[in-house]
Amino acid sequence: MSNKTNFQIADVFNVKDKVALVTGGGSGIGLMITQTLAINGAKVYIVGRTEEKLERVADIYGKDIEGKIIPIVGDISDKEGVKKIVKEIESREKCLCILVNNAGVAAPKTSTEAADAEELRKNLFDPTTVEEWTSQYATNVVGPYLMTTAFLPLLQKSTETHYAYSGCVINISSISGLVKISQGHFSYNASKAGIVHLNRMMATEVAKAGLKIRINSIAPGVFPSEMTTEGSKDDQKSEMSKEHKGMLPSQRPGKESDMATAILFAASCQYLNGQTIPVDGGYLIQAGE
Repeated sequence: MSNKTNFQIADVFNVKDKVALVTGGGSGIGLMITQTLAINGAKVYIVGRTEEKLERVADIYGKDIEGKIIPIVGDISDKEGVKKIVKEIESREKCLCILVNNAGVAAPKTSTEAADAEELRKNLFDPTTVEEWTSQYATNVVGPYLMTTAFLPLLQKSTETHYAYSGCVINISSISGLVKISQGHFSYNASKAGIVHLNRMMATEVAKAGLKIRINSIAPGVFPSEMTTEGSKDDQKSEMSKEHKGMLPSQRPGKESDMATAILFAASCQYLNGQTIPVDGGYLIQAGE
């Protein structure tokens, strides 16, 4: 006879008392993920470069919840910065259960519309700098690689500490790394394609090394964030206008609850490894991979 707890939501998606770290947890999708985990009982460390923003999140959203939100100022695009973050967590915790590599940056868009080769060169080549590409790659690809590899011992300790639970990494990539169009973001989309493939490689090599650490990716579509709306309100949240209605099969942008269900699934499903899960309102159906 089957155990009923195998099917009960409270047990199947249980993150209570787990230790999590969310980079870029001070706004947008990172804040959605932070709230999801903390409200459901996890101790969540949020990492970012702006102390004021992190403290504001902890003050606004860290009260009257089952878990905790704890700010840590740090830079994940720099190896020494990553070392400092690891050292800080090691001084406070015996293990890390959930690592969410969410921090990301994007450059301004370029236009792909042109009447001839000369105009297309002017649109794409002239405004582009090597630094634009390398800075995005450093944060969007190198950062998750450094964070994941640096935290492997603490993630493995979570597996060894918690019965029937394995430490996990969740990389927040993007549907921009899956579609065949540039969306006017060649450098950003290329970096997001990089993290999609990096996710697969890390999951493969970590498993081959005999470690029981699940590594998966969520590829969001259109969600309100500082990146998509160019800012956030005093509560660190962003709003999208209704202009996106009709642009997607879903007829709307993504909501906090959409991201919440995705992150709880990725954090809880012990049989999920090496995958990228699009949460995009059907954008891939429309744009094509």
